[in-house]
Amino acid sequence: MKKSSNSEASKVDRKMVERNRRIQMKGLCFKLASLIPPHYIKPSKEMLSQLDQLDYAASYIKQLRERIEKLEGEKEEATSLGNSNKMIDTMKIGTKWPVIDLRDMGSSIEVSLISGLHKNFMFSEVISILHEEGAEVVSSSFSTVGDKVFHSIHAQVKISRVGVDTSRVLQRLQELVY
Repeated sequence: MKKSSNSEASKVDRKMVERNRRIQMKGLCFKLASLIPPHYIKPSKEMLSQLDQLDYAASYIKQLRERIEKLEGEKEEATSLGNSNKMIDTMKIGTKWPVIDLRDMGSSIEVSLISGLHKNFMFSEVISILHEEGAEVVSSSFSTVGDKVFHSIHAQVKISRVGVDTSRVLQRLQELVY
């Protein structure tokens, strides 16, 4: 009879260990899914299976790695150019003005706009477009170097659940400045 009670006790222990492991894994999966920006997942997170959430997380991590590699390459290229005057001279050769760069950073957006001194558009119109599309401007700055004006705008998404359609923002900004 001793063997029987020992095997039953070890069976109960294994069940508890497995139950705790599953609870822990579920918590870790939930935490991982919460780190994925809501706009990255088209259907609602609640409607996805755990496996689908893991697939989205893996895809998002892969995208972030590629973005990091690209940015590191750009940084390396920029630092190899030396001072900013060399970079501006290089930009004059092969770039049409104005240049718009919009970066989606999950809950925030960074807009970089480079234009000539004589390109007439209202900076307030750029800010209005961001507001209309659901972003709140946190900071903005500009600097003039030679005959170029460099604008930088940092905006926060007003309603994180809804997000901002960055492709629409970019399209509207292009219509404004071109």
